[in-house]
Amino acid sequence: MIRTARIISFGFMLSLLPAALAAQTDTVKYVPRYHDPVLEEIRVKDSTVKAEEDSVTSKIRETQRVFKDAEEKKEKTLRFDVSKIVRPASPEAFKPAFHFPPVRQYMTSTCWSFSTTSFMESEVYRLTGQKIKLSEMFTVYHEFIEKARYFLRQRGEKGIPEGGESNGLLRIIRQYGAVPEEAYSGTTDPDGRHDHDRMFRELSDYLEFVKDHDMWDEEEALAGVRAILNKYMGAPPEAVTWGGKTMTPREFATDVLRLNPDDYVDLVSTLAEPFYAKIEFKVEDNWWHDSSYYNVPLAEWYAVLKQAVQNGYTVAIGGDVSEPGMYGFEDLAVVPDFDIPQKYINQHSREFRIANETTGDDHGIHVVGMTRAGGRDWFLIKDSGSSSNWGRYKGYYFYRDDFIRLKMLGYQVHKDAVAELLKKFDK
Repeated sequence: MIRTARIISFGFMLSLLPAALAAQTDTVKYVPRYHDPVLEEIRVKDSTVKAEEDSVTSKIRETQRVFKDAEEKKEKTLRFDVSKIVRPASPEAFKPAFHFPPVRQYMTSTCWSFSTTSFMESEVYRLTGQKIKLSEMFTVYHEFIEKARYFLRQRGEKGIPEGGESNGLLRIIRQYGAVPEEAYSGTTDPDGRHDHDRMFRELSDYLEFVKDHDMWDEEEALAGVRAILNKYMGAPPEAVTWGGKTMTPREFATDVLRLNPDDYVDLVSTLAEPFYAKIEFKVEDNWWHDSSYYNVPLAEWYAVLKQAVQNGYTVAIGGDVSEPGMYGFEDLAVVPDFDIPQKYINQHSREFRIANETTGDDHGIHVVGMTRAGGRDWFLIKDSGSSSNWGRYKGYYFYRDDFIRLKMLGYQVHKDAVAELLKKFDK
C-alpha cells in the first residue's frame, strides 16, 4: 500500500511539472537603453571642446581670408609708362577687314577656337561675301571628344589639355563640319556665359577613373564623356537648316561656308628645327602631334604676315601674353626697353625666350588689320580674353611690331597669301 501511494504521488508531481516550468521560463521584451552618465559626460565635454576649437579655427581662417583679400587688393603688376608711345587713334585707324564684333570666352581655355572661328568667319566673307556668325563651342565640344578618344587609345599616358591649336579647328571641320551660332550656343547656363572649370574637372576625374579601372572600351567610355559635355554644354545638333534647306554640319561647312581646310597653312619660326621644313609644333596644346607647321626664318615669317594683312587677309595668331608690355587698360602690347632694347629683338633673342619658356603658347587671337603710327607697324587684334575688355576698345588690342616678332609663336593664314614663300618648300 505504501509503495502504491508513492507511485501515485510521483505521477501526480509529473503532471504538474509543465506548468511549473512554464511559470519559470524567461520572456523577451525591450527596455530603454542605459546610457552611462560618466561616458555621456565625457562625450559632451569632447563635443564642447571640439566646437570651441572649430570656432577658434574658423575665426583664424576668416582672419586669414580677410588678410589675403586685402593683400591681393594691394598687389601691384609691373607695367610701363605709355605716355610717350605714339599709337593708332582707334580701331578704325586700321581700316580693318570684315570681322564680327569681339565676343568673350569667359571661364574657358578655348581662345584657339574663338580666334580661329573668327578667322574663318572673315574668310567666309572674303571668299563668298556671306556674313555668317559661327559657333565656337560646336568645335570645342568635338575637340573634347577627340581628346578623350586619344586618351583612351593611348591608355591614359597623359591627361587631356584644356587648350588647343588653330589647325585643330580645321581637323574638326574635316571630321564634323561647322554650324551657325544660332544653332548651338554651347552652354546650358541660363546667363549664356561659358564656364568650363567644373566641366573640365569632372571630365578629367572621369577619365582618370576609366584609367584606374582599365575601362578601355572606347564607345562605352565616350558615352560617359558625352554625358558630361551634354550636362554643361548641351548636345550639338546633328542637322541645321539654312536657306530653307536641312543639312548636316559637314554639308553646311562645304556647301554654304565653302571652306576647304586644305587651303590653310600654319607658319612658325624656331631655331630648334631646320628652316624651310615642315615640323611638329612641340607644345602641349598640339596634343595630336601635328607636324604640318612650316618653319621659316623670323624675317620672312614677319614680312609675309605683314604683307598678308596689308593685302586684305586676316590671320589667326598665337603666342605669349604674360609680359609687362601687355597692358589691357591701355589696349596695348609692346616690348619696353627695360625688357630688351629694340635693336636686340631678333631670331636669337626670340629663341632664347622660347628655350627658357618665358615665351609660351598662352593665347590665340585674330589679326584683323594693320596701320603705321610713330614710324612703327601696328596690328589690330581681336581678342576673346578678359584683359581685352579692360580698356577703351572692348575686345581689341593694338600690337606693335616688336611684340609680334618677339612674343608670337605661329600663325594660320590662307595659302594664297603666302604662295611665294611656300614655293621654297617644294624644292
